[in-house]
Amino acid sequence: MIVGILKEIKVEENRVSMTPAGVEVMVSHGHTLLVEAGAGAGSGFEDDAYRRAGAEIVATPAEIYRRCEMVMHVKEPQPSEYDLIREGQIVFTYFHFAAAEGLTRAFIKSKGVAVAYETITGAGNSLPLLTPMSEVAGRMAAQQAAKYAERAQGGRGILLGGVPGVAPATVVVIGGGVVGTHAAQMACGMGAKVYLLDMSLERLRHLSEVMPKNCFPVMSSPATIRELVKEADVVIGAVLVHGAKAPKLVTRDMLKTMKPGAVLVDVAIDQGGCFETSRPTTHREPTYLEEGVLHYCVANMPGAVPLTSTAALTNATLPYAVALADRGWREVARQNPGVKEGVNIALGQVTYRGVAEAFGLDYTPVDEVLG
Repeated sequence: MIVGILKEIKVEENRVSMTPAGVEVMVSHGHTLLVEAGAGAGSGFEDDAYRRAGAEIVATPAEIYRRCEMVMHVKEPQPSEYDLIREGQIVFTYFHFAAAEGLTRAFIKSKGVAVAYETITGAGNSLPLLTPMSEVAGRMAAQQAAKYAERAQGGRGILLGGVPGVAPATVVVIGGGVVGTHAAQMACGMGAKVYLLDMSLERLRHLSEVMPKNCFPVMSSPATIRELVKEADVVIGAVLVHGAKAPKLVTRDMLKTMKPGAVLVDVAIDQGGCFETSRPTTHREPTYLEEGVLHYCVANMPGAVPLTSTAALTNATLPYAVALADRGWREVARQNPGVKEGVNIALGQVTYRGVAEAFGLDYTPVDEVLG
């Protein structure tokens, strides 16, 4: 198969979907790899490294889309790419369709095959291609919260860990999954008082056993959130509804009860955000104020640490990329139910229920498209 590695064009996105080491593996399987010029520069990989791994460097994304049977991104295709996607072409990336109606309708029109990193499932209903970036985003959430809690950055001017004789900051993390756990671990490591909320009693029992003593796992409910945000210096939204829009768990009315200069970090912004007042921001302009509360809603947080993120992402995605190139999307989806879950749109049909429901579109079970 001819496989293309595209340069990311989303604002301040410095990751790349495959390292030179990954290209070498793909080439060893007999595939032809085309890499857009400069695609790896933001992650520390120059074009010559890809050439040495066996790739051909091409000048434009148009050439990649024209020549390749499968193209790989990190983030979703941008509007300038919509008309380049060809019928039957595999696009393998993070899509988050349920929060992007324009992208969804454009991809349906293209009749391409969208295999979404974020909905591929693994053992125990895990999300193996979302997990590494969730780990990065969770850790970054606490790191960014600490920075923006500073007065110079617009925050209250509080040190997350306090100092001897001065109480630490209170951090509320909503969601006890991968993002929330890593955010809580980092905040705890800084010395904050951390409330970690989840709706699964089994999960809370586990978290009570493994988290540090300054982390307090609590059953989540609207009433609990309403009370805790009043006390919070930082609230981190780490809620994921698989393949669908995130629920709005912190309302504007709740915001009005919070401390002036408190910080909200919405890691669920790719799925529409879990705060009513959230809207996507970029690394260039990461924050804004609503009701006196500082919002950080960057939609590609791991893009700020591409040296770490790209390596972690390739570790996870490479086996799937090899399989898709070796056997084609239909055969892989037939044989691997987890990959079948990743097929969100195929040949003009919406094949993922959460995406169809988000916009009132017709839903076609993926088995009908597989034939």
